[in-house]
Amino acid sequence: MTTPDPSREPEPTKPAGTATTPYKDRVYRSPAGVVGGALVLAIVAWLGIDAVVVGEGRTPWLALATMLFLVPLVFAYTLRPAVVVNDDGLRVRNPLRLIVLPWGQVASLRSGFSNEVVDDSGTKYQLWALPVSVRARSKAARQDARAARAAARADARAGQGGSLRGGAVGAADLGAGAALAADGPRRAETDRAMDELRELHERRQGEPGTQGEVTVRWAYEIIAPAVAGAVLLGVLWGLG
Repeated sequence: MTTPDPSREPEPTKPAGTATTPYKDRVYRSPAGVVGGALVLAIVAWLGIDAVVVGEGRTPWLALATMLFLVPLVFAYTLRPAVVVNDDGLRVRNPLRLIVLPWGQVASLRSGFSNEVVDDSGTKYQLWALPVSVRARSKAARQDARAARAAARADARAGQGGSLRGGAVGAADLGAGAALAADGPRRAETDRAMDELRELHERRQGEPGTQGEVTVRWAYEIIAPAVAGAVLLGVLWGLG
C-alpha cells in the first residue's frame, strides 16, 4: 500500500509556449515498509545499546558490529525505497541503487508479481517503493463484484416496479451501481500509482526536455558500513 506525497516546492515553470501544466514532484513510498522499518530499527537500537552498556567481554563489540551490519540494511530495504516523479522523468531509489530515467528512455511500466520500469535497452528495474499486494487486489475485486451485484439488483427491481421496502433497498443498490459507474473499477493503491505513472509517461515521453541517458549509481553509503560490520563480525567470531 502506498501513498503519493506532493513535494512542498513546485517544479520550475516551463518556457513560454508549453501547453502542459508543470507537474510537481511526487514521492511514492510504502507506508507499511516505513512503519515496519522504524519499528525494527528501534528494536535493534534498544537491544544493541543495552548490550553495549551492560555487556561484558566481547559482548559490546559484537553488539556494535551487529548494529553496524544490520542498521544500514534495515534502512535500505524499508525506509530508503522511493519513486520520485516529475515532468522530466522518474528517480527510482531502490535499496542499493539509485536509477534516474528520463521519460524519453522509458519503454514501459509493467505490473505483474512486481512493479517494474523497462528502459529502451530492455533493462528492467524493480520499483521497491511500489510493492504489489495480491491481498489489496483481491479486496478491490471483491468490492467491484459486490457493487456490480447491487447494480444488477437495482436494475431488476426497477424493471419489476418493486415494493415499498424493495424500492428503498433498490435505491441503495442503485447508488452503489452509480458510484461504480462514476469512479470506475476499484484498484489497489499501488496499481493506481502505476496508472498515474503510465499516464504521465504517455504525455511526456516525446517532449524535448525528457530525453537523456539512464544513470545508475550504487548506494555506497549503505554498502560500505554493512560490509564493514560483516567483516568485523567475522573477525570477532574468528577470534573466538
